[in-house]
Amino acid sequence: MARNVRHQASSSTAQRAQTRLRDMILAGELAAGTDHLESELAERLEMSRTPVREACVLLQGRGLLEVRPRKGVRILPVSPADMEEIYDVLTELETLAARKAAEAGLPERALAPLTRALDDMETALAADDRAAWADADQRFHHELVRLGGNRRAMDIVEMMSDQVARARQTTLYMRPAPDRSNADHRAVLDAIRAGDAGRAAARHRAHRQYAKAMLIELLKTHRLSNL
Repeated sequence: MARNVRHQASSSTAQRAQTRLRDMILAGELAAGTDHLESELAERLEMSRTPVREACVLLQGRGLLEVRPRKGVRILPVSPADMEEIYDVLTELETLAARKAAEAGLPERALAPLTRALDDMETALAADDRAAWADADQRFHHELVRLGGNRRAMDIVEMMSDQVARARQTTLYMRPAPDRSNADHRAVLDAIRAGDAGRAAARHRAHRQYAKAMLIELLKTHRLSNL
């Protein structure tokens, strides 16, 4: 019993370390290309080195950093070429999810999280709250993949989500107002609700391809070679 309690406490501390390190990377506090010792990170987080080490291993699996034995960790940069590859993968997996969700004939209650995310996107856009919009947009995409019902696709998308978040965070206020993005999401949801798998897939593919082209252009225009 005591061992289980200690294990749960250790896991909880490692999870907190992972969350805080992730937030620091996405916010640029731990900049791309920089090197850090575990002892330094532990001191910054006011934790012991063990949960920090566990957190770093988990974040390595999400493509945010590289654990280097006896040398600490390096915060991995993400280049425009990396983002092209990531968006190509996401486009295929999310398009498959949109098709599967439409084919499943889901009841309205199952679509409620998608509807709420889209409503929140539109509210945020009206208020010109880009941060709230980005949060709702991420929820929409996460829920879409979940509704596709493919566990392996969900795992791959989840692994890449933090890298996409870094690019989103950097370009959020550079991009035009996301009116088209909201319209695309509405069209995908309408197609899923109607059970039109072909339309759902085609509209989502076009949405992701447009988002990819816009993001890459922003990164190149602003000479953001690494995120």
